Amino acid sequence: MILLVVDTQKGCFNESLYAFETVKNNIKKLIAVARENNVEVAYVQHDDGPGTDLDKLTDNYEVYEEFAPRAGEKRFEKNVNSAFHPMTGLTYYLNSKGEKDIITIGVSTDYCMDATIKSGFERGFNIYVPAYTNSTYDNPYFDKETAYKYFNEFMWGRRYAKIITMEDAIQLLQESGKGSQN
Repeated sequence: MILLVVDTQKGCFNESLYAFETVKNNIKKLIAVARENNVEVAYVQHDDGPGTDLDKLTDNYEVYEEFAPRAGEKRFEKNVNSAFHPMTGLTYYLNSKGEKDIITIGVSTDYCMDATIKSGFERGFNIYVPAYTNSTYDNPYFDKETAYKYFNEFMWGRRYAKIITMEDAIQLLQESGKGSQN
């Protein structure tokens, strides 16, 4: 099992997100539980290029302070929506470790999270999405709450991922950690 933290960067993780406080607290909790149980935490960061809100040469590119990576935790960079795009090396890395189970958390629900979840599924990974551990913004077609509910309550669980509670996610991390210590 691995905990994959997608695009929780300063340039896109802020109070404008749907259910911001709940999502922030849930992400912090899962990272803490993963670390306490020796479950790997890996980060994906999006680079939109020079002069953008997610320019890797700016502070906005860095992961939100409250759940920033620790020394030694893997980081993967992308400039496309899916964390599993060949450019990131994530698929190769996970396959080289024989890792198939991934708890996926982060932003934005309707962009990078959606692409990552579907791509991970297509590559044979078991994707788990805990409730209120991803979020997004309003867009011209639907508000952020509708976007969250559409993907989490309708789209992903029907084909691409297992939608689970926070309690189930914590239990998976704890059980996975016990297995890695034997």
